[in-house]
Amino acid sequence: MKDLAGKHIVLALSGGIACYKSAELCRLLIKAGATVQVVMSAAAEQFMTPVTMQALSQRPVFGSQWDERAPNNMAHINLTRQADACLIAPASADVIAKLAHGLADDLLSLMCLARPVIKVPLLIAPAMNREMWQHPATQRNLTQVALDGAHVLGVGSGDQACGETGDGRMLEPVEILDEVISFFQPKVLRGQHVLVTAGPTFEAIDPVRGITNLSSGKMGFAIARAAREAGADVTLVAGPVSLPTPRGVLRVNVKSALNMFESVMDKTPKATIFIATSAVADWRPESTSERKIKKDGSGLPPSLHFVENPDILAAVAQSERGKSRALYCVGFAAESHDLLANAQAKRLRKGVPLLVGNIGPDTFGQDDNALLLVDEAGARELSRDSKLSLARKLIADIAQRIRAGV
Repeated sequence: MKDLAGKHIVLALSGGIACYKSAELCRLLIKAGATVQVVMSAAAEQFMTPVTMQALSQRPVFGSQWDERAPNNMAHINLTRQADACLIAPASADVIAKLAHGLADDLLSLMCLARPVIKVPLLIAPAMNREMWQHPATQRNLTQVALDGAHVLGVGSGDQACGETGDGRMLEPVEILDEVISFFQPKVLRGQHVLVTAGPTFEAIDPVRGITNLSSGKMGFAIARAAREAGADVTLVAGPVSLPTPRGVLRVNVKSALNMFESVMDKTPKATIFIATSAVADWRPESTSERKIKKDGSGLPPSLHFVENPDILAAVAQSERGKSRALYCVGFAAESHDLLANAQAKRLRKGVPLLVGNIGPDTFGQDDNALLLVDEAGARELSRDSKLSLARKLIADIAQRIRAGV
């Protein structure tokens, strides 16, 4: 999936050891479909050669405002006129200070000052020593460039090249790529707070055994990412899965259905949209053995008694905020057969305006899926696609329904 197809990115490198990450970032941007024009400060060339960046970008690298290759000798003007965004990665404390004060003494700073501000957004990925990052002057400068319209990405925390540990590391290339992709997504859920459940639950029988299902959580995680890309604040209540948390998403890990129920009910007062993608176990053992249950030689399994788990989706949908649509509820149904009939029945049973159905065995653990959107007017298919692509389509559909009040 080429998330950046048709986009032209000016990738600017200022001085810092994090320049080594920019080579991989350039490769990832191109792999995502973008064309990349690299600009390097003189300090950046002390850490990464223009030859490397030219080989990766397949374009000549610009480093001087006096570069004669520009027909009009105005590289600082030409470079951004066809750009969809300018990304400074790494952005040193020095270049951030220049941007904050409108200084323009090299090609990089000239280019940023001369870019069409309304048409060409500026994204900044800071990188510096932890003390430089925490210094009041740096924080003041970051505030100013943000007020001037720049989109300031966060920083990572951990070991630094100087031997110290703390905040200030440049984000990893894949994290910056995700931020760039997110930046270009339509912000159809700006101002909304989305609560998503994802993955299976695990109902313990004893300390080593339990009842669960084959849900991987991938669809729910994709929806959480898509909702965040759409501008929403997102909380993800996740069952026991080993998936990375989407950037900018608040994750709450739970294990059992009861854990999930408690977490969801705690989070719903602030939510405006609830999307229940998790595959919650319908039943749990009435009691859990404190020790592993041993075979007794009879050849028969132990006698287990089950009780029904709370219905999370129904509880939220039938709450006062759910009924009034102050909290817009969306359910999921993973079926093995008769998808339309089962999804329609489940939507009515749960009392939700929208029910999303899929065939569980065809999607569990996979990176793609096919969805059936069921509401009171009928059903609409979203044909098989990557889960992230489907998640974006679903989020756009939900946003449209909320605007229309249906």
